Amino acid sequence: MKLWVGLCLVLLCVELQHGACQAVKRRKHVEDGRNRSDGKRVRVRQPNPNDRKGKGQSLLTQVLDKGRFLRLGPSTGLSPGKNLELRCKGNSIGWSYPTYLDTFNDSRLSIKQSDKYSQLVLTSPSAADTGPYSCWVIVCDGTECQKDHDRTFLSYIYFTDRDNLFVPSAIHFEIVYLRPDKPAVVPCRVTEPRAKVTLHREVPPEEIAANGTLVTYDPTRGFVLQQPSPEHQGVFYCKAVFKGTPQISTKYQLLYVEVPSGPPFVSLEASPESVRGGDDVNVTCCVLGEPEVDVSFTWTYPGQDQRPVHIQSSWRLVNRGMGHTTRVSKSVLTLVDLETIDFGNYVCTAKNQHGETIVTTRITAS
Repeated sequence: MKLWVGLCLVLLCVELQHGACQAVKRRKHVEDGRNRSDGKRVRVRQPNPNDRKGKGQSLLTQVLDKGRFLRLGPSTGLSPGKNLELRCKGNSIGWSYPTYLDTFNDSRLSIKQSDKYSQLVLTSPSAADTGPYSCWVIVCDGTECQKDHDRTFLSYIYFTDRDNLFVPSAIHFEIVYLRPDKPAVVPCRVTEPRAKVTLHREVPPEEIAANGTLVTYDPTRGFVLQQPSPEHQGVFYCKAVFKGTPQISTKYQLLYVEVPSGPPFVSLEASPESVRGGDDVNVTCCVLGEPEVDVSFTWTYPGQDQRPVHIQSSWRLVNRGMGHTTRVSKSVLTLVDLETIDFGNYVCTAKNQHGETIVTTRITAS
């Protein structure tokens, strides 16, 4: 019995000694890994559990053949014609894509949301579909939802087409407004980022050099004029050359604007100024404003809903000295065969995206 107990103690000691040796070997292996052959100590980076959070959990990917996936970078080049399928992980995802796909309610585009990801499919893409494609996680607090900017992913996709080096436009002659207080963009975007692109004035014929400061070029935007001036007015076009083949863009009319942004600047007058019963009268509401800013008009007048009136609205662009371009918007209220009920205050309300202005004039019997 004593012999058996002694044998067990010996075996226990051997096992303990073996475990100690293994621990020493593991420590020695770690120390060897931390020390380079030249004697310098190497820092070993421990994995950070937070690295797995954030962007790594929601990626913008392209679905390839046979169930393969490609994580998209800041820009991607694809061939037109082949259906595009993008996925973004998450159970509540928002998307953005070239705006014209919404403008024309393009049936080629579809978006589906599943439990684990959202899917965007664009069938038969063409050069015109070149642009930014983005997805983001939507986070909700009760009924209020918002975009998670920390989990937003974007890739600018070029659908490279040798027959269309420039992204096609539905407008064959575009107007670009130049303002002294902000940069202007000549939007000749390309489908091939490797193409050499230059900016040209039509009359007098000259090339406008992109010097990287006052004039810069971005293939996703076009040419940017950092400090527009009246000298930049005129008709321009872009020229692209790729592998020896040149192409010309649509033409751009650059107009210089010097009208401050804000609510409409309105004038109101009646013609003729002196009227009597039975006369005809026009009341004109006029707004000077930014060329591309729409203006809407509403009227309040004494015989409203009792007397027929004719209201006609219109607008046009005019040059106002030094080549400055202004939009003149008008609404004309016409009264025929003036009656007693028509005398009183005529109120015009002009409204644009910046606000509204209300003006009043009074028609009295002479």
